[in-house]
Amino acid sequence: MPTDPNSDEYCIGVLGAGAMGRGIVQVAAAGGMTVKLFDLRRESVDDAIAFIGKMFSRAAERGRMTSEEAAAATARIQPIDSMKDFVGCHAVVEAVVENLDVKRAVFEELESIVADDVILVSNTSSLSVTTIASTCKLPNRVAGFHFFNPVPLMPLVEVIAGVLTDDWVTDALMKIGKRMTREPVRVNDAPGFLVNQVGRGFNIEAAHMVQEGIADTVSIDRIMRDAGGFRMGPFQLMDLTGLDVTHPATKLIYEQSFHEARFRPAMLMEMRMAAGRLGRKTGAGFYTYEDGKMVETPEAPAPAYDGRKVWVSAVEADGFAKVRDHLRDVGAAIDTGDAPGPDSLILVTPIGDDATTTALAQGLDPTRTVAIDTLVGFEMRRTLMTTPVTDPAYRIAAHAVMALGDAPATVVRDGPGFVAQRIVAMICNVGCSVAQMGVASPEDIDKAVTLGLNYPYGPLAFGDKFGPKNILRILDGIYGMYRDARYRPNPWLTRRANLGVSLLTPDAYK
Repeated sequence: MPTDPNSDEYCIGVLGAGAMGRGIVQVAAAGGMTVKLFDLRRESVDDAIAFIGKMFSRAAERGRMTSEEAAAATARIQPIDSMKDFVGCHAVVEAVVENLDVKRAVFEELESIVADDVILVSNTSSLSVTTIASTCKLPNRVAGFHFFNPVPLMPLVEVIAGVLTDDWVTDALMKIGKRMTREPVRVNDAPGFLVNQVGRGFNIEAAHMVQEGIADTVSIDRIMRDAGGFRMGPFQLMDLTGLDVTHPATKLIYEQSFHEARFRPAMLMEMRMAAGRLGRKTGAGFYTYEDGKMVETPEAPAPAYDGRKVWVSAVEADGFAKVRDHLRDVGAAIDTGDAPGPDSLILVTPIGDDATTTALAQGLDPTRTVAIDTLVGFEMRRTLMTTPVTDPAYRIAAHAVMALGDAPATVVRDGPGFVAQRIVAMICNVGCSVAQMGVASPEDIDKAVTLGLNYPYGPLAFGDKFGPKNILRILDGIYGMYRDARYRPNPWLTRRANLGVSLLTPDAYK
């Protein structure tokens, strides 16, 4: 019988003393487990143990553990000189280079060393666990254990079951994850697993919008920070992680999913990677960096309001109310007619459609029409969208009047779903796809994304916040414009939107 992961004698082996390996060692030792650490370079092992010891000592100085606990945790880490010394371990985690052939060779050697009931675990972030296990003699004891960097600060770990993984293996890893004080979530093997799939909706969609000329990188980042509530904009985030990390992972997920349109990379990313604009690590990415700090051009002041009358379409009742209330609050001149006067600025509040489609559908003059996003973050930043023929004087007037008050305003070019509507809808749709395919439970999908990506909401809760029917409208609007399969709504979303229930609603059929 396999040893209970909560037992005092439980021992874990970690292969690889890089950033991920040493992080796994740290949380395992802090959780009371004995840890054997091996790396081909003994110096890396010694450096890792010294570093972890300093982290424990610092934690003791800050009152997070006692000095005795820090010393005991450090003492639980055992350097070993050969993979043969993994004998006696109850589980072994590999944290080596992200290369399928290398990982398969590691597992082949481990199988010749450890007992048949020892769990073999890969910390892979993007390779299929099933594929890694396929050349093993006992693929049923192989699973994925995907931590996030830096491991001690990122609470999530994905417990990934391959097609042949036994339940006792993932059950044990759930216990091990909790003992490491992580938040484990169960995930079935899929391209990008859970978190990396959902993350594509944030960064890929933003890159496609820049490529299409809808908005620049800085504008999108400001909109997603202020209106969307994200801690970082997508381009800030890609600069932090490095384009040489983000883009290859995107390509791999796209290829592993047999070119699923939702994961299609943007050419913009490939060209910038080829140019060496990788982000903070190279001193230049989507932003430039001085002494490691991002340099962002200050936002230009909004133009002055010229006092012209503003007419607001009442087709979208909620949007009409928000814009009219704003105009009243800032003392703007309001055109209250059933139709706009001959010189009035025309404001519309579409959900999913672009400004051109909305103006034509409502019989409005597109040269005077500007669209306002009232669905996502209107109180924090106003996003304005012009038609291709909007008179610059009316664009400036719209920018001026919508920037009055406490929230700034950003003007973008015509595109269905503005910026935040489109990105949030894509995040939600990918999350719904993960649920539909049974990769993880609805609750675990949202928990994993909020913990692993620091999003303000999980993808399904995001949909509930803005309304599943609105998310469906946004995707239908984008799909209607582009006729691109990447925007087709997932059945999980469509059914729950039509039923009027939460996107977190599981299927009642068991």
